[in-house]
Amino acid sequence: MALRRQRFAQRRKAVGFSQEGLAERLGIDRSTVARWESGETEPLPWLRPKLTRALQVSIERLDELLAEAGESEALTDERLSYALEHPRSVDLVNVARLRDRVHDLDERYDRAPSTSLLADAGQCLGRVSFLRTHAATSRVRRELFAVEAEAATLMGQLVWDASQRRDHTTARAYLDQAVTAARQLRDPTAEGLALLRTSFVALYGEKNPDNGLTLAMQTAETTKTSSDALTGLAVLHAAEAWAMLGQRQDCERALGEAEGCFERIGAADGAADLFSPTQHGRLAGSCYLFLNDAKRAEPILEITAQALRDRSKSQAIVLGNLALARIRQQKLDEAVAALHSAIDVVEMTWGGGGLNIVFGAGRELRPWRQVPIVQDVYDRLLTLMTTA
Repeated sequence: MALRRQRFAQRRKAVGFSQEGLAERLGIDRSTVARWESGETEPLPWLRPKLTRALQVSIERLDELLAEAGESEALTDERLSYALEHPRSVDLVNVARLRDRVHDLDERYDRAPSTSLLADAGQCLGRVSFLRTHAATSRVRRELFAVEAEAATLMGQLVWDASQRRDHTTARAYLDQAVTAARQLRDPTAEGLALLRTSFVALYGEKNPDNGLTLAMQTAETTKTSSDALTGLAVLHAAEAWAMLGQRQDCERALGEAEGCFERIGAADGAADLFSPTQHGRLAGSCYLFLNDAKRAEPILEITAQALRDRSKSQAIVLGNLALARIRQQKLDEAVAALHSAIDVVEMTWGGGGLNIVFGAGRELRPWRQVPIVQDVYDRLLTLMTTA
């Protein structure tokens, strides 16, 4: 069984790269970086010099990171089973194992159907909450609160996505649990992430831009001294809330503020992994669609789609929005091509956001439903509808 390269992943985070960011720097797919870190594969020889420069390490140090070995998963699972039977024995090794499981699930989120991750994530959260109530030392209890905040945030995200962004109540309950755990730790970054996810529910599920704006700005206020990455993401989604409200000037001001936050992200930012260079373009393009400026949105989304080639849920959203921008300019052939590409990704990931957008694009194609190329894409949408 492959062993995870924890120190390799830690080094990536220490120099400020998410898996997606490192992949973009190296010109490879994010899944390749994920396989390196899971111990399934190693970087090819021709990539290693470029990788050492990105990670700011020597060739010798890179070899050490790649050669990392540790306890087998069977042994750590045995320790965890013992802790679940004797919860007062829970220790930091058990906590690390649970944290690794949460991180594994989180890394798989963007490329796997959320329904396939829910059971494991729910089990993990249940175990963390149970062990936290029985932990014998404050240090272990504190670390379990930290993992609980991460796991509850992930569960909120998974439940909402698996329900195609319809089950707002359950998603909010998990996110509230994450906020409570983060506040026990006085961890503004963990609290901010849960608040940001809650703003997504308000904005894109409940379609309540006023509430979404309030939550996004609350996130920015919470994280302003702890994470430029999260603050920037919060302001970016506030920009989209302003766009939904038709306030172009406020929207563009927020887009500029978010860019400034992203430029200040440092290597020690605890949420640096959440940022990728394509996020600003993805949200800016969406903003201009809400502002009924498809002509301005199209080139932004086109550039972003070209940069996002990772078959992710985010890519499906960008391609779906690109299709919408082209439909609204009556560029039928290009719109259908983008929509086919979006459906290709949705069929792999089943992301709720991507599904909603491709169905929305299908509705906007109704005036051309008798055109053969539109009929072809309608056939694919019908198949999606019956499978979803």
